[in-house]
Amino acid sequence: MQRLRRGGSLHFNHYGRPPLPFACVGAQGIEMDVADLTAEGRGRVLRLIDTSGGYGSACLGAGHHVVRHALRRAVDECGYVTDELGSQERAALLDRLFGPAGIWSHRFPAQDYHVSGRNSGSEGMEMALRLVLESRFDARRLRHRPGRERRDTILAFQGAWHGWTHGLVPLLNRRHYRVGLPAADSAQEFGIQVEHIPFGDPDSLATFFSARADRLLAVVVEPIQGDAGILLPPPGYLRDLSRRCADHGVLLVADEVLTFGKSGDFFAMADEDGPVPTDITVIGKYLGMGVLSTSMVIARRGLTVRGSGTVATSDLRPVTCAVIHDGLDHLVRGRLVEDSGALGDHLADLVDTGLVRRFPEVFSERRGVGVLHGVELTSRAAARLGELRTELIRAGVYVEFMAGAGKRSGGLRYVHPTMRIAPPLVTTRAQLDEIVDRIATGTRTFQSAG
Repeated sequence: MQRLRRGGSLHFNHYGRPPLPFACVGAQGIEMDVADLTAEGRGRVLRLIDTSGGYGSACLGAGHHVVRHALRRAVDECGYVTDELGSQERAALLDRLFGPAGIWSHRFPAQDYHVSGRNSGSEGMEMALRLVLESRFDARRLRHRPGRERRDTILAFQGAWHGWTHGLVPLLNRRHYRVGLPAADSAQEFGIQVEHIPFGDPDSLATFFSARADRLLAVVVEPIQGDAGILLPPPGYLRDLSRRCADHGVLLVADEVLTFGKSGDFFAMADEDGPVPTDITVIGKYLGMGVLSTSMVIARRGLTVRGSGTVATSDLRPVTCAVIHDGLDHLVRGRLVEDSGALGDHLADLVDTGLVRRFPEVFSERRGVGVLHGVELTSRAAARLGELRTELIRAGVYVEFMAGAGKRSGGLRYVHPTMRIAPPLVTTRAQLDEIVDRIATGTRTFQSAG
């Protein structure tokens, strides 16, 4: 226990609040063993059901045999070449996804799209932003392309989260993430400015395009806003956005780092009419099967960069490709993504009846689809978030909480912190029942202590 406490004190605290006094000491499937590091806990080990899947990344849970075999095969057979050389694993992966019979070839035809890999979702979004910016000018002469001189605006959405790296911070409208950091100089020759409008509001979208479409270079959107509290747009909104972008020569960037594989389909940029067209799509989290941090940038072939401008050591290395290939192949053969739609419907019913209606002083509403659901706290419960998290862990369940979108314009209400329930795709209906039962037990204890 002393080593765990020392390690905890040495690890950088990203959250601005005391870290949770628990440490994982083992995991299998969707369960993990967690040591209680509090004085009263005395190191006792709790068995928790993990509803987070490691920030929504471990679609197969922990210790899955497919991932174990892929890692062993990759280390033994695949080598370590960078993107300057082709590799069998990269070729097999890209052909499986985008080749003639590829599982995503209908959405991203090989003749129209090309693909790059990055280390993380943030790096994938940085790559997407780079493609957007370089689309404005001639890479050989390094000057604006004719007719693109006035395209100096990127549209993003209030409450969005696209990553914390410097290039992405301007896409976040919350002052908390931007104040005190160097800002982009929009007045310089190749400057860019970012505007924000409310997410999911058709009138705001129409008004913005009517007034600013001639200056608009790109729109960056999460099909379901994650950190904002699992917010879904109204039916038809994403397709209308895509149509407006196409009509006005504006690039559409879909940030599917979180939503990838969680909506009942691989991609949440879709509606009842099928896939919603995009120019750039970034996927991550589930892509690494919970053992690798990786992302993939899928972009139209006309979008490129200056020579060597985005070379990366992490661009679809053989080990990464082997894990992605074998993991996705297992998801497809087992229909885990398609079946998660019905699994999510069951989860929605459980949460509505077992949590929201049962504890209205704690939970205000549920939102979500597939295996991506958010349960918003009331203002009273939000003020005691740390206590609630501790009681849930002691009741045997680990959940994450999203920060909430905060105050937004257009008369849209404040969104309080939201409990994210995003269990791995291997979760069973019986385990969902147990998850909600344990959350209810922890909530009851929390409520009685208040």
